[in-house]
Amino acid sequence: MGTTPGSFAQYVLADHRHVLLVPEQLGYAEACALPTGLLTEHGALMAAGFQAGQSVLITGATSSIGLIGVQIAKALGAGHVIATTRSAAKRSLLSRAGADTVVVTGEQDLAQAVLDVTDGEGADVALDHVGGPAFAACLRATRTDGVVVNIGRLDTAESTIDLDALSYRHLRVAGVSFGFTRPAELGHVIAAAGKHLLEAVADERVRPLIDTTLSFATAAKAAERLRSHEAHGKIILTVP
Repeated sequence: MGTTPGSFAQYVLADHRHVLLVPEQLGYAEACALPTGLLTEHGALMAAGFQAGQSVLITGATSSIGLIGVQIAKALGAGHVIATTRSAAKRSLLSRAGADTVVVTGEQDLAQAVLDVTDGEGADVALDHVGGPAFAACLRATRTDGVVVNIGRLDTAESTIDLDALSYRHLRVAGVSFGFTRPAELGHVIAAAGKHLLEAVADERVRPLIDTTLSFATAAKAAERLRSHEAHGKIILTVP
């Protein structure tokens, strides 16, 4: 299992550094849904300098990548995983994935909710998949000397932030986009994810949520499903 550009094809050429062995306990459908999430979420945690026992805030956690991030944080020993969703109906989904606290941003102030469950300190690490106002809120929700890593822009790529929240808390902010990383660097990220997570994949602590499985001939329907924002998890294409 691995990652490479232009994967909607019967055959693709993959860099040998960008693939991992599929654990025997994993089916092909799950295997193809895992690599992007594994390398992205693990790579973001490593960019943050994450250590076992730390608290982790994950925004946009009901996205397919975010759900894997919740599981990875728990598998790596996070002391407290706080996950956000805009919909209260998805609270149980995040709890099942391993989130200790679920913040419904459609009903709660993100930063204040995080402060409330961390004794006013904030999370040690924030992984932001949303951008926009959520990214700005992450600054207020992260503890002094903590780290905020932006991974995605599910909302918007533009954000107006309070520089006092950034500076007074001595925060470190990082951005990751491994799809645009140089091949050798991406190889290191994937190798590290494999080293630290394949055991958790094998014993089912980390598993992708699969929304729909479609044939290669119906790839257009898969794209429509993605654009609908109704998918809960990964969409799989099978190739005859």
